[in-house]
Amino acid sequence: MDDPALDESDYRRCLADLARVNRVTLTHVATIDWLARKTRALPRTACVSVLDIGCGQGDLLRGIAAWARRHGRSFSLTGLDLNPRSAATARALSGDEDITYLTGDVFAFRPDAKPDFIVSSQFTHHLADAQIVQLLGWLQEHSRLGWHIADLHRHWFAYYGYPLLARLLGWHPIVRADGQISIARGFSRREWEALLARAGLHARIKWHPLFRYSVST
Repeated sequence: MDDPALDESDYRRCLADLARVNRVTLTHVATIDWLARKTRALPRTACVSVLDIGCGQGDLLRGIAAWARRHGRSFSLTGLDLNPRSAATARALSGDEDITYLTGDVFAFRPDAKPDFIVSSQFTHHLADAQIVQLLGWLQEHSRLGWHIADLHRHWFAYYGYPLLARLLGWHPIVRADGQISIARGFSRREWEALLARAGLHARIKWHPLFRYSVST
């Protein structure tokens, strides 16, 4: 999907279908619930800054913005993605939402000020183990109040069931194929425990429907 030769219309459809996958599989529930807990003790007048690493077409940030509006919260939202086409698409889809989208490599990115919270969804399975360990250290260093990773639980039911669901709902063939590959590159609890140990960090690991793990401070 990140192949620059991919036709723009196919690319946009893939991003749209990925957003549908996230809705159907409850992908962003864990992240928004975590933010709700972490901000509960903060003054309601505070403007909370959130950075989303690997933001894609921005559907997680738009979900956070919608949650913030419903609960009378003020959020400053920023998304970072390596693919420049992601930022352009995210800006177009976000309309009047006050969300900043940036293009860049997280490992070279140094925010002007530490965001209160850093989140990442469905991103770490694209990385090698050494890069995940590096990312964990980066999150710990650059978040002011905490960080949250949400990613796939590698499980046979999800692996074999996803292609059936994707075909039934008519998702793009690339999304069907890439989704199954992504599940195969997902994680077990023990793997997250080992990665955290390599990074020298303690964090909470929690399983969520449908076949997701969150790792957070």
